[in-house]
Amino acid sequence: MSRVPTLNSPFLLGFDEIERALDRVAKAANDGYPPYNIERVGSCDRPPERLRITLAVAGFSREELDVSVEENQLVIRGRQVDDKSRVYLHRGIAARQFQRTFLLADGMEVMGADLRNGLLSVDLIRPEPERVAKRIDIAVRD
Repeated sequence: MSRVPTLNSPFLLGFDEIERALDRVAKAANDGYPPYNIERVGSCDRPPERLRITLAVAGFSREELDVSVEENQLVIRGRQVDDKSRVYLHRGIAARQFQRTFLLADGMEVMGADLRNGLLSVDLIRPEPERVAKRIDIAVRD
């Protein structure tokens, strides 16, 4: 059975990529690890808009974390190497890897990342877009 497109209006031209992005986001939303917060930082009524994503990454060092932007996606990866020299009597803290992906709107920029007290914070900014109007000349054909 094929899926009915959400954005199927004839007035929405070129939105196929948004449709695919919504599918990716829906699939990624099922994984709850690591937990995260998204907050608006600073004043809400004055541009540029600033956001902060904070992930709970207790037990991960800076070297075990990777933050990158790949094709308008913020990708945060964590990979812990299991220390074979340790002998656990009980292991309640798993050394597990993760990948958390956030789809970024056009114009969003990553300003930086900070690891403190087991929390990884990634700051984002959306500069105010330029308002552009362009006149299109009409060609006359005989």
